[in-house]
Amino acid sequence: MEPVLNVGLPVFAIILLGYMAGRFGVLGTAATEAINAFVYYFALPPLLFQALARVPPADAFNGPFLAAYSGGVLGTFAIAMLAGVMVFRHRPAALVLQGMTTIFTNTGYMGVPLYLIAFGEQGVLPALILTVYNGALVIGLTIVLIELDLRSGGEPLKILGDVGLSIVKNPLLMAATAGVVTSAFAVPLPQSVVNFCTILGNASGPAALFAMGLFLAGRRLTRAWAEIGWLTFLKMIVQPAIAWWLAFEVLKLEPFWAASAVIMSALPVGSTAFVIAQRYGVYVEEATSVTLITTVLSFVTVSVLLVWFGLG
Repeated sequence: MEPVLNVGLPVFAIILLGYMAGRFGVLGTAATEAINAFVYYFALPPLLFQALARVPPADAFNGPFLAAYSGGVLGTFAIAMLAGVMVFRHRPAALVLQGMTTIFTNTGYMGVPLYLIAFGEQGVLPALILTVYNGALVIGLTIVLIELDLRSGGEPLKILGDVGLSIVKNPLLMAATAGVVTSAFAVPLPQSVVNFCTILGNASGPAALFAMGLFLAGRRLTRAWAEIGWLTFLKMIVQPAIAWWLAFEVLKLEPFWAASAVIMSALPVGSTAFVIAQRYGVYVEEATSVTLITTVLSFVTVSVLLVWFGLG
């Protein structure tokens, strides 16, 4: 359990600091949106760019491993969307964010350091691969689907034009695209660019977590406990269970890669879900609640999995 505590407790402590800052009025009421805007427009883009640019395509593509993890992602997202349409009846943008909170795993700020502590640099590749996966695919598709809903109601061609323009102008998608192109053409990054991206990108995680704490200050966790409990169950139980079935029973991966598909699936929701929800003003309280609850629960669940697989 020690590796999980070493990684998870600082994450939770930063959220708590943000909460205390808001609770005692250290920062003004507009601080949450200001910090979130900093993360969305200035800190996350260089982080995404560098993560995608530094991983060669050959290293980032482990077909069977990605298939097992993707099966958990797609299966869980489909269940979340189906339940959202039939039971919770949110608008499409909220349904997309609801689905994102069940599949967007905190591989960057928990998975990578967790594997570094547990296995060293030679064992961190699964977490790096899935950080690229989340940055390139999950974030990208989430933003596209949200934009399609928020700009609906007009002429089809105008909608497509507005969505296309928003996607082109979106800082996260621009950064991800630039990173993929840089990696594909093996363009070397000057050290000054690496340093810039590292310094600014490293601020995104703490700032996003701090903003979550600020958002919680003065607010109760959303009272939609049935919905929050359902999403937490999907994230912490269903997604890793599907990944386990595919990794061990269907694809029969090597033990380390199979276990990694399950452990990465069982990590809590990444704070980027809150960042995107706050940016669009949709599903913010729910995304915050699920992120907070899954972060706390992961102290136990991920520790159990590490011991179960003989990795902890």
